Amino acid sequence: MALQFKFVELSIVTDESLELCVNEWVPQGWTLEGIRFVMTEHSRRPSMAFVSFTREAATETADGEPPRKPPPLKVE
Repeated sequence: MALQFKFVELSIVTDESLELCVNEWVPQGWTLEGIRFVMTEHSRRPSMAFVSFTREAATETADGEPPRKPPPLKVE
């Protein structure tokens, strides 16, 4: 069987946002593959994160699930 890949971009990187992302996709059959952080030279905190997941594909075609709506931005 072929693998399917899913990448989720997080523009707000906190422990809560990472936890929500993983807890959203793992129960749907996705396996956490890794987290890549985007750093800037002016900050010690990551400015973005890309979370990658994999799962076994049932068929050789895409699963047909609609794109996920990103959560609304919080302006503080």
